[in-house]
Amino acid sequence: MRVLGIESSCDETGVAVYDSQAGLLAQALHTQVDLHAVYGGVVPELASRDHIRLLPALISQSLGEAGLAVADLDAIGYTAGPGLAGALLVGASVAEAMAMAAGIPALPVHHLEGHLLSPLLSDDPPAFPFIALLVSGGHTQLMRVSEVGCYELLGETLDDAAGEAFDKTAKILGLDYPGGPRLAALAAHGETGRFRLPRPLLHSGNLDFSFSGLKTAVLKVVSSQDWRAARRADLAADFQQAVVDVLTAKATAALVRTGMRALVVAGGVGANLALRAALDAAAARLGARTYYPAPALCTDNGVMIAFAAAQRLMRGERPRGEATIQVRPRWLLAGLSCPCPSGR
Repeated sequence: MRVLGIESSCDETGVAVYDSQAGLLAQALHTQVDLHAVYGGVVPELASRDHIRLLPALISQSLGEAGLAVADLDAIGYTAGPGLAGALLVGASVAEAMAMAAGIPALPVHHLEGHLLSPLLSDDPPAFPFIALLVSGGHTQLMRVSEVGCYELLGETLDDAAGEAFDKTAKILGLDYPGGPRLAALAAHGETGRFRLPRPLLHSGNLDFSFSGLKTAVLKVVSSQDWRAARRADLAADFQQAVVDVLTAKATAALVRTGMRALVVAGGVGANLALRAALDAAAARLGARTYYPAPALCTDNGVMIAFAAAQRLMRGERPRGEATIQVRPRWLLAGLSCPCPSGR
């Protein structure tokens, strides 16, 4: 089964062609970092316009590299949510129009499901069931994954996502956009233990997260100190360590409570080296393993959308009724239809 995947939920325009037998045939990705940098964050209207400008060329590029025409495709998958409404509508409109013209199905895909399943593309994929830590700029969740389409929410952030806290703290520290990666790079030059920062909900007894208070604690430190570059690096390191401590503790608790021995880590923050080291060590102590997508698949991309769509189509799922262009800027992953035998 050959599927074209389109990702346009925020500030990356991603297109890929995936073959269920041959694997990934082609992909193209454009990031809008330079476009939004002058504003210090993503401007939704500009993001939508850039998707409109780039999608046709990226689709042509991907199909050309795969050696396929639209008529050779079996389906088109596209991100229908969550994300920026205007950006989502661009991808949905293109996908539905192409599918209708070619007489093939178009399948709306949950953005987080794409991230969650992306480690299955690796040479050594995890086996079901597993625990998934979804950690990005907009989401921080722990999920029990029984199989494709069967997801149980175990815990989530009550306010800021981990990636959002990274970005906001980077602004407090005077770092340029995109803040999260720049803060991580600065933290690599700092020493931990100089600043006493909280670990929110670390001992809450549940698997929920909260990072807003941690960001506020950093703001209070900055407001009361005379800053030098070296001290800024130390504060960045302590902030990062606080986030890593919480994420690691909660993910470890999820493994213990469920008896699972496989932890999938997906989303942009999952590329953080300090987090990976901590999760690897914690899982090893439990006799468990951690699994990550390839570095290029940690950020938003079309590959994960094509793959997720292919997995659902191979399980017999088909779009219902006539083609409609409908997106869901807010869409709960646990609310997806569940085809697993247990009915969970």
